[in-house]
Amino acid sequence: MKNYITMMRPAHWSKNVFVFAALIFGQKLIGPREEVITAVLSAFGAFLCFCLAASSMYILNDVIDRKSDLLHPEKRKRPIASGKVAVANALVFAGVCAAAALAGSYILVKELAVIIFIYLAMSVLYSISFKHMMIIDVIIIAIGFVLRAVAGAIAVGVFISPWLIICTFALCLFLGFSKRYAEISLLAENGKEFRRTLGGYTQDLLSHMVNVSSGLAIICFLLYSMDERTVHFFGTNSLFVTVPFVLYCVFRFSALIQKGTYTGPVQIVIKDRPFQIGFALWVLVCFVIVHANRLGLRLSDLVAY
Repeated sequence: MKNYITMMRPAHWSKNVFVFAALIFGQKLIGPREEVITAVLSAFGAFLCFCLAASSMYILNDVIDRKSDLLHPEKRKRPIASGKVAVANALVFAGVCAAAALAGSYILVKELAVIIFIYLAMSVLYSISFKHMMIIDVIIIAIGFVLRAVAGAIAVGVFISPWLIICTFALCLFLGFSKRYAEISLLAENGKEFRRTLGGYTQDLLSHMVNVSSGLAIICFLLYSMDERTVHFFGTNSLFVTVPFVLYCVFRFSALIQKGTYTGPVQIVIKDRPFQIGFALWVLVCFVIVHANRLGLRLSDLVAY
């Protein structure tokens, strides 16, 4: 059973926290208790559905990559690559996870099932074809994260700003290119054999892509925070004061990846304490600003329109 849990990569479920963004930016955490409980449970349900859907695709990808994973110092230990779980059993288990994700999302919100289905279909195409296409591989991964954010908005029934969608997309491009940078640094000359697209990337090129995508994400967040609809919805234009936290997290993340301190984004998220503190402070300040009126706080706008 331990091998099957390992195949699901529970550590990677941290990627699905994008689902919970709608709770904060949709102002669903303060209000009548019944409404708050319903929103939280709906978001958590969407989170679980995406965990199952993502795990099914991790397993499928591991089946397809089981030979190339043997070239990776860490991935060679995975249950399928190491032979601890048979390919047929892995595929059946992946199918069960995908079916559970679709069934659960349909019961929760029918539209959520559509998002899960699109994610699964796109992930299958990624595993079979798109992951071998330079740049497109990272774009597809980023779209997957955008679907997570949209899924959260659908689950709790709130509008999601186009600026926030673009910001999420750019941020996930940053994460994706950072992962490719880490892979090239770790694998060196074996990179192309492990992942075909790594042969088209260079560290200089990826460093440039990381810088561009991170800058785009920060700019889009600023535009979102000062957008007329955002200011009207939250009753303040003060959301931009959280940008220092965003800058710190992005810059620390980039520094750790390029220094080779960690081998991938997930390790930074679950292991690096300064990054975790910076992210937690950003969430806390966003929560206070977004829910200021409902908390009875009167925050004056820092910039007058």
